Amino acid sequence: MLLSRLLRQYVREGSLRVVDAAGRAEIFGEMADPRVTVRLLDRWTEYRVALRPTLAVGEAYMDGRLIVEEGTLYDLLEILSANYKSFDRMPIYALSHRLSRLWRGVQQFNPIPRARANVAHHYDLSGELYDLFLDPDRQYSCAYFLDEDDGLEQAQEAKKRHIAAKLLLEPGQRILDIGSGWGGLGLSLAQAEDVEVTGLTLSEEQYRLAEQRARDAGLSSRLRFALCDYREASGTYDRIVSVGMFEHVGVRHYRAFFRKVKQLLDEDGVMLLHSIGRMEAPGSSNAWMRKYIFPGGYTPALSEVLRAVEAAGLWVTDIEILRLHYADTLRAWRQRFAANRDEVARIYDQRFCRMWEYYLTGCECAFRNMNQMVFQMQIARHQDAVPLVRDYITDWERAEAEGKTIAA
Repeated sequence: MLLSRLLRQYVREGSLRVVDAAGRAEIFGEMADPRVTVRLLDRWTEYRVALRPTLAVGEAYMDGRLIVEEGTLYDLLEILSANYKSFDRMPIYALSHRLSRLWRGVQQFNPIPRARANVAHHYDLSGELYDLFLDPDRQYSCAYFLDEDDGLEQAQEAKKRHIAAKLLLEPGQRILDIGSGWGGLGLSLAQAEDVEVTGLTLSEEQYRLAEQRARDAGLSSRLRFALCDYREASGTYDRIVSVGMFEHVGVRHYRAFFRKVKQLLDEDGVMLLHSIGRMEAPGSSNAWMRKYIFPGGYTPALSEVLRAVEAAGLWVTDIEILRLHYADTLRAWRQRFAANRDEVARIYDQRFCRMWEYYLTGCECAFRNMNQMVFQMQIARHQDAVPLVRDYITDWERAEAEGKTIAA
């Protein structure tokens, strides 16, 4: 069958045993760990997995038409991700990627109404869901592990300190948080220094909780949130920060995004952009992720981002690449999700559970074995906006950690 011929060429690492709809079993790869057996329940699933694996594998798992009988879902996706380079070289898939790249401008066309709908698809899910796998501050972005033994909460606090250090906070500054989530970072910045923070989100659920958290902390006079797209923002700010939002901007809008940043940033201002990226050339987004998890989402190549920054006439004053930090973050989320799976099923259903298992597991494997990473890009209007050497980042983090902790 077609799937069998393709897997014989594709699987080089690990051992994958596939049982087809007729009950025939075949082993692909070497008899090495991880060892996985999957059963495909119908012929149509076999054809779809062969022709459109990036979409069909996830759909078949969600729908219960692909069953992992030996090993775990993580083991299966580890094998598939570890072999992705040989997979990408196959003519049928290379053609599919090229066609997807041609259409990505349409897929990522992101006017404000569509941006609101895309955000609602993911971020306006039940708040109970996020409480079941995130840290108590609901930091839904890459943590910063200073030590391999750090827990998730500790690593998320370290992430917020790291970002604050790169912003060079000073009392009296006006800070704009583009994509402020549930308000945790804004709350942390307002507690770290006597600054005014404005957070922007398109999620009604996030907005309501962030406003409540500001009131509960007694910081409503200095910490405000708005249901607002970045393109609707006005005024000028000493500091701008954006964490985990740029992935939703869309390639066609990068230049407009940085032109807006320049407009909003004070002459001596500094921006910190924290985003998932790819270590390869520009590409397209994963079909399954785009359809079920993050419609309109895309992780950019640095070359795409830098071109847009240059076109806006802004300085890149620092870039840091976080490589395996997000893999470890996702592992913690995946394990917490698994521990609370019955509660997730109570809120939604078993199909939703399988969808999110596939999402969290697949993303972790992509950061461990494929082309995904996180970058933090510091940006300014002028080259002298930040110190000449990076010592100030570590100095601020150490002082803050030894004194008061940045915590929500």
